[in-house]
Amino acid sequence: ALAQPAGIDPQATKLLKASTDFLASQQRFSVDVRNSLEVVLTSGQKIQFDHAAQMSVQRPNKLRADRAGDLTEQSFFYDGKSLTLFNPAGKYFATVAAPGTLEEMLDMARTKLDIVAPAGDLVFKNAYDILMTDVTQGFVVGKSMVEGVRTDHLAFRAPLVDWQIWIQEGKEPLPRKLVI
Repeated sequence: ALAQPAGIDPQATKLLKASTDFLASQQRFSVDVRNSLEVVLTSGQKIQFDHAAQMSVQRPNKLRADRAGDLTEQSFFYDGKSLTLFNPAGKYFATVAAPGTLEEMLDMARTKLDIVAPAGDLVFKNAYDILMTDVTQGFVVGKSMVEGVRTDHLAFRAPLVDWQIWIQEGKEPLPRKLVI
């Protein structure tokens, strides 16, 4: 086993802050997500479920997200006034009034509807603050390749969660991979 550095490496936070600031400055962007969810059975055995999602964001108040996979097929639409969930397989939809900004809508969806957008934390303009909440350790793991793109691999630890992020090198420090 490798030794884990103590504390939070300033270089890791600098790279993460540059990435979240870059995303916050984008008026439009889209994200492709491949997600694996591990469920631990009472026996301790782990079962994995996969899904893919595509999300398009237009600040300050537009979002569309489509996800499909082992457990769900859903589309979400947000237009600054309402949030609509559409389930094509079940042929039903629901619409609720929503707050006027992406951040407020994402908070409302999470707290009142138990809906979490794919990679939703990265949409917030204050994503850095959200990601770093309660973080006690963080370091630069090293350089890595993610689908042919050279990245900085960072690892962080909080009391209840460990997470890693791979950030594209260069003047467009896009997150290329996130593992929670």
